[in-house]
Formats: sequence, C-alpha cells, structure tokens
Amino acid sequence: MRTLLIYPEFPKTFWSYEKILELVNRKVLLPPLGMVTVAALLPQHWEMKLVDRNVREVTEAEWDWAQLVVISGMIVQKADMAEQIARAKQRGLPVAVGGPFASSTPDAPELNLADFKVLDEGEITLPLFIEAIERGEQQGRFSANGEKPDVTGTPVPRFDLLQLEAYDSMSVQFSRGCPFQCEFCDIIVLYGRRPRTKTPEQLVAELQYLYDLGWRRSIFLVDDNFIGNKRNAKLLLPAIKQWQIERGYPFSFATEASVDLASDDELMQMMAESRFDSVFLGIETPDEASLSVAGKHQNTRSSLEESVDRITSYGIRVMAGFIIGFDGEKTGAGDRIVEFVSRTGIPAAMMGMLQALPNTGLWHRLEKEGRLIQEKADAKGVNQTNLLNFVPTRPIRDIANEYVDAFCRLYEPNAYIDRVKHYYLKMGKPLWQQYVPAAFGKATLPAWNDVRALLIVIWRQGLKRDTRWRFWRSLLEVARKNPAVLEQFLVVLAHNEHFLEYRSVVTREIQEQLQALPPEPPPAPATANRELQPV
Repeated sequence: MRTLLIYPEFPKTFWSYEKILELVNRKVLLPPLGMVTVAALLPQHWEMKLVDRNVREVTEAEWDWAQLVVISGMIVQKADMAEQIARAKQRGLPVAVGGPFASSTPDAPELNLADFKVLDEGEITLPLFIEAIERGEQQGRFSANGEKPDVTGTPVPRFDLLQLEAYDSMSVQFSRGCPFQCEFCDIIVLYGRRPRTKTPEQLVAELQYLYDLGWRRSIFLVDDNFIGNKRNAKLLLPAIKQWQIERGYPFSFATEASVDLASDDELMQMMAESRFDSVFLGIETPDEASLSVAGKHQNTRSSLEESVDRITSYGIRVMAGFIIGFDGEKTGAGDRIVEFVSRTGIPAAMMGMLQALPNTGLWHRLEKEGRLIQEKADAKGVNQTNLLNFVPTRPIRDIANEYVDAFCRLYEPNAYIDRVKHYYLKMGKPLWQQYVPAAFGKATLPAWNDVRALLIVIWRQGLKRDTRWRFWRSLLEVARKNPAVLEQFLVVLAHNEHFLEYRSVVTREIQEQLQALPPEPPPAPATANRELQPV
C-alpha cells in the first residue's frame, strides 16, 4: 500500500515563530510527531511518504503515486485538513483521518468526505483500520471506546520520513495524560487523567535514532505534563543524563509541566543536569478566584511568583500561558497579567482569550447554561487571534480590548528587553555544563546561520531601532553579572523579532472580529460567583 501521509498547514500563531526561523534558515519550529508515530504503527512493508504542508506542497507526482492518503491534525488545522481531504477525493483516493481534531469531533463537517475515521490513540485503532483495509473494506470508523493503550509497546517513530533540516527542534513523547482536572483543558478528554509513560529504554532509543540520523539541536518533549507521573519522570532523567554525558550533551530539551514542579528540588535538579533548558507552565492568570473557577486548584497552593523564581534558579527558562475571559473575572485582568509577567520577567508569555473546546468540562457547562455562541461553537482551537466562543460574564469587547492592549505591551521592544534582562540576571547557571568540561576547552566555530542571525539581531535591536542603548546596556550587564547565560539571553532577545510582527496580527484580526460582531448580548450572569470564595 503506497501511503501518503499529509500534515495540514497551521495558521500563524504565537508559536509559529516565522521571523525567528527566517533568521536561521529553517521553515518550521516542530515536526508532526503524531504522523511519524502513525507511520511506525502502520505495516512496515507499506511504502510511505510524508508531506508536512508547513514545509512544502504535495507534488502532483506524489498524488499520482499514492494509493492511500492519511491525514491527521489539531482543531486549528481543520481548514487545511478539509482542503487536503477534498483534493485526495478529487483524485479518487481513499482517505483516512485521525488525530486530536477527528477524535474530539468525529462528525465535524470538515471530515465528511473521509472514508476512514481512525479515532483516539493509534496503538488501539490503527490495527483495526489495517484489518479493514486488508479485508478490502472501503470505509469505516474505529474507536477505542474509552480504552487507553499501554505506551510501553509504542514503536520508535519514523523520524527518517522527515526533512530534518526544515525544523528548528525535534519532538519526542514520554507520557500521555494529566492527573489534574482543569475545566477548559481537552488533554484529559483525549488522553485521560492517569499519565501513562514509556520506559526509559524506549525514550533513549528514540534519542539514539535521532542522533544516528545526524540531529544535534533541541528536542521538545511534547508531554502535556511531563511531571504528571513524577516517579517515572525521575526514572527517566538519570538515563537521559547518562546518555547525554556519553555523547557530550548533543541535545537540549524543553517540555511542559505543571507549576508544582517548583516544589520538587530533586526533580528540578535532575532536569537541569539532563539539560532541560526551558519548561512551559500553564499559569493562566494571577487571579486566584479565576483559577478556582477553572478548576486549576494546583496553581493556588503556593505563590506563582515564587514558583517561577525557584524553577529559574535551576537554570531552566520558564515559558508560560495566560488566559483572559474566565467567569466572574474582574476588570483589569490584562493589566494584572502584564504586571505579573513584568515582575517575574518571563520572556515568552503566551496570551489568549478563553475557548470552550469540544467535550471539555467547560464546554458541557456552557452548553447546559445556553452560553455557547452557535456560529462559533465548533471552536477554531486555541489561538491568539480568536474571540471567546461563548457569552462571558463581562462585555466581550472589554475582554478583547484588554487582551490586545496587554499583548502589545508585553512585546513592546523596550519593555521586552527590560524584562528579558531582569530574567537572565536571576537565571541560575546551567548545571549540565559541569559534566562536559572538555567540551568547553575546544574551540569550535559557530554555524554560519547562527552568526548571520546574531548579526541581524544586533543590527535591528542594537543599531537601527530606538532600543539601541537599552540593548547594549543589557547585553553588557548580563555579560558582566551572569556570563554563563549570555548566549541564551541573546537567543531570547531575538525571539521578539517574531512577536513584534505578531502584535500587529493579533491587533488586526481581533479588531476585524469585533467590527463584525452583532449588537452584543448582555453579559451572562456570574453564575460561578458561588465558587469565587478564597481557597
């Protein structure tokens, strides 16, 4: 079976980083890990080709070659997903769809033309699909019916199908699921509340395969909560550290984790020594009442500001997500987020307006209360240019204007440099470097792409713009007071090349949606007020 795997195009998002990727001559931040995992689960005697449409178009020769088309994606990719399904059907090709969008909304109109719907986790449903294909069936719908697979049997993804040079980072996955029950999150809907993990040997085998393919840059562990199963994370990290030591630390790592990481010094130490350079935290809001309404009680158990500082002290850069638009939220939520980010210095602070995603606790509650906005109830997914898809408890225009104002202030060039400097002056030294002393004695020339990117950033931020004096003062201060983090400081300064442009994207698209709104319905009654008591 000649199988063409197609990964749909993403719209521009906070994480698309186009301007940064241009600097280093790469096309996409991360590869489609789900697709290469599917490829590993399909019969290995099948011929396979993978096209990531974020990298390039599908060629006519590839359409002509294919006997089966497999497409997977997330909600934000659904428009291009529908287009690729239609193109395949125009050519008379059978189409199988799966992934988070199909699994959460299998009856979505964008998927109507697909012949096969392979839902839930592929370890369970792909074998059912393969059996149907081998029986000659021409359509089918395959569900796990609530069963969750043991991921210790998941094979090493087919990273060889990727155009490795197109990506800034690679992806691997250690665990699925999260123990918490945040009302707005669809992770527990898709993967359950009992985190399931691979073995350390499996994950190390994936790292070795990437190493053998010539990869030498960063790796993102895409786990939605890497420390959801702390015991198994602590079994994995020594294996990663030893593997890194034996090869001179070829990879840096990033991942996502819950804020309670800050309460576990042993875990932070192990991550830092394995070369975890950054971690994304779902902080959501500094407003404790809103955290309680959202069911994010784990964020109310200790000071969020102190948690950020503790993680930073281990040399791990904190990235964070923030949400505006919770029930019962008081005016000025955007200001409070800006103040929190400025105090902590978090460089990459992702903001968005609350979205009710299909089948989440929030979705079901709002549906019961009659507050979902019908024309938006299918949800575009979590993106930074979407209005809320429900009637909030305060005027939607107020929320949207606060959001746009806060986002633009966070990435104003001078404010951004000040924040990044503040952050890197308190950043702990990289703990992993003590295990590779010999590597620091060797003179190695940096890659030309990196030199070129640095020169462009210096030209733009240090000479061309009105940030010039602030840029050089900050650079000299970090070089003098915390030289071990100077390289990372410069890289993070470069990130604002993307955010500068993305500010205008957010402003324009939000304003267009506001102008298209009909007369605003009255805000919903703050029915959640009974929950707004101090925790």
